[in-house]
Amino acid sequence: MKKLIYVLILILIFFFTFSYRENILSYATKNYENLFFTPSKLEKNEYTRSYNFKYVQNTDTFIPNNKQDILNIFYTVVNSGMDEFSFYCKSEYENCLNDVNDIIKNQNIVSNINNFVHPYNTCKDFKTDVYKYGKITIKSNKLYDSYMIDNVNFEIEKIINENINDKMTDKEKIKTIHDYIINHTKYDQDRSDKKIIKYKSDTAFGALKEGYALCGGYADSMMLFLEKFGIKNYKIASENHVWNYVFLDNEWYHLDLTWDDPVNKEGKDILDYSYFLITDKDLEKLDKSYHTYDKTVYLQLN
Repeated sequence: MKKLIYVLILILIFFFTFSYRENILSYATKNYENLFFTPSKLEKNEYTRSYNFKYVQNTDTFIPNNKQDILNIFYTVVNSGMDEFSFYCKSEYENCLNDVNDIIKNQNIVSNINNFVHPYNTCKDFKTDVYKYGKITIKSNKLYDSYMIDNVNFEIEKIINENINDKMTDKEKIKTIHDYIINHTKYDQDRSDKKIIKYKSDTAFGALKEGYALCGGYADSMMLFLEKFGIKNYKIASENHVWNYVFLDNEWYHLDLTWDDPVNKEGKDILDYSYFLITDKDLEKLDKSYHTYDKTVYLQLN
């Protein structure tokens, strides 16, 4: 009796599958993403910023419909501090994988994204793995490791405790840190001119712990203090330079510590204020080469 029941069940299953095979196949084809894969769960670290920009925005949608959606996913992942994250391209978005590759190969895009996130979450580069069913895994190679972060944080707390007080205005705090970094840091000419790497001068570690910095080291250092003070900011990059952009008293100002710490033949320490909290117009008057940047990318916060 049991065998007869099993046979009848098998016949019914076969009949149902055969009769509705086209519908079943169609459903599986259209919904293979949901059947085989779901995006990673986003986990945010303590350095995740909540800011959305005109160029990129934080997102909680990890099934992109266009290239901007993909760009937002990359920004959100880097901003969160995650080392690895997976999302997928749905079948209807036919050019998705090509758009992903375009973003990965464009170093300007990597640089742009880094300039909008906390320095500790910035990455040297992205690596992506593409799997079956359109799965994309982002792997970011971080610029700062835990040793560098711990040492820089220690130095920042020490500098703030010794130089900053609650009676200071935000502008006074910025000026104090501006002066401190410049007076305790030299521009790394060996690395810039001779490609000799002795220090981590492209980072805040180089500026604050080793005393040598390139423009990236100056800008990261200033950004870390601005974050501590709760002052809105991000970095701006031209083709061969990077500096800070600061929101103060309801206005945006440029702040370039590298150019306020000029190199001279005598090797003297110089503290300048030519690029201290200046407007867009003032910046254009001072320099139209190194400080020329893409204004379709580096726009104010929304």
